[in-house]
Amino acid sequence: MDCRENLVQYLTWSFIVGGLAFFLRQTRICGPYGRYMNTGERLRPTCPAKVAWFLQELPAFLLPVILVLTTESRTSLGKKLLLWTFCLHYFQRTFVYALLTRGRPLPLQIIVFAAVFCSFNGFLQGHYLLHCAQFEDTWLADIRLAAGLLLFVVGMAINIHSDHILRSLRRPGEIVYRIPHGGMFEFVSGANFFGEILEWCGYAVATWSLPTFSFAFFSICSIGPRAYHHHRDYQLKFEDYPRSRKAVIPFIL
Repeated sequence: MDCRENLVQYLTWSFIVGGLAFFLRQTRICGPYGRYMNTGERLRPTCPAKVAWFLQELPAFLLPVILVLTTESRTSLGKKLLLWTFCLHYFQRTFVYALLTRGRPLPLQIIVFAAVFCSFNGFLQGHYLLHCAQFEDTWLADIRLAAGLLLFVVGMAINIHSDHILRSLRRPGEIVYRIPHGGMFEFVSGANFFGEILEWCGYAVATWSLPTFSFAFFSICSIGPRAYHHHRDYQLKFEDYPRSRKAVIPFIL
């Protein structure tokens, strides 16, 4: 195992251990941004939501692109296809979602933490797929690749549509919370989170590797509890909130 493989192993297990730690913390206290910022936290340095989302998501798009452009062209088309699916999500988050968002300003500490994570993750996914991953010649016809990419596309569609529904609940400049309706919001309170979880589970299935699983695992541990907190917040704020909705997994949780 060379130093590059050692680095992949280190980052992979860091994501798994970090995901567990993040999950344990998030089950008690939700991250201090958005609706969960108290008065004291609102007095701390913040950044407008559009700029914040652009800055923190950009590294996860930019680093894999740089790695692709600086890697020898003999890298297989299949590897690049898988990496471009990863980049597709972060292109949308960096250049589309960030431009359209109507969210609250984000604390600088949250932005820095997210940017550091996206940097490490963008490097891990790009470096692993381009330099370490080994796929059989028959992988392009494997059911795991097809099923994983399908799950990714469905999850991304749900995520984007759910974000659109949430944006439509606010006029420009408004900071209010209303009950979302339509799409997967008829089944779960965290429809946008559910879509993103599907995306990264699909990505992990399509690549069938521990490094990609570690990112999917971290995503579930970080945004799953946030969906649960949103669910509880909706129930407390709105007496007429649909009781049949679950938090993040339709019909289950």
